[in-house]
Amino acid sequence: MKTISSAVSEYIKSKPFLSSALSDGIINLTSLSRIIKPDIEEILRKNINHGAIVMALNRLSVNLEFQHTQKIARVIKKIGDITVRSNLTDYNFKVSESLMIKQADVLKNLKNIINNFYSSSRGVDECNIVVSENLRTLVEENFAGETLIKMTDRLSAISFKLPQENISVPGIYYYVFQKLSWDGINISQVISTSNEFTILVSEDEVDNAFSVINKLKNI
Repeated sequence: MKTISSAVSEYIKSKPFLSSALSDGIINLTSLSRIIKPDIEEILRKNINHGAIVMALNRLSVNLEFQHTQKIARVIKKIGDITVRSNLTDYNFKVSESLMIKQADVLKNLKNIINNFYSSSRGVDECNIVVSENLRTLVEENFAGETLIKMTDRLSAISFKLPQENISVPGIYYYVFQKLSWDGINISQVISTSNEFTILVSEDEVDNAFSVINKLKNI
């Protein structure tokens, strides 16, 4: 039989932003209990009082705060140096048989060009190539004839390293995304390896995004 505590926990954990705000202690539990009371009653199919919901929320917030503090915060605080690269362009091509061949030709030419930024990620149907301003001509000439779905310029990349234990702690990337989202920052592209994380944002938002990520070290 489902209890009030389990119903409240199930409901809150299905709302990521609400769960984060609760763990940060920035929500009035009494007010929240009044808002979610109809949903909890529907889950349990019976009438319940606000006090029971408040008690369940209080226990849940303590538990969420513990998980957040002991796991995610420990990793986030170890973020390494943050690097910013500006004047980037993101090309989104349709995958074709010739695309990989042309991409190999581009890579051969990169050794002769200094101060370049080049990153590529491929899905089933699309391939994204992100390059610095000085590589635009090289890319556009080599990929002539390919289907360009979209091109976005005036982007900046913010890169930082995470400690190796990040791969075993759930919620690391979500926590970063959540903080950026709360500040209204739109992420254009995400590039990641096991321990290195890069986001692409508009040049208009890069200062704010850098500030948000830098503050993560002090949570």
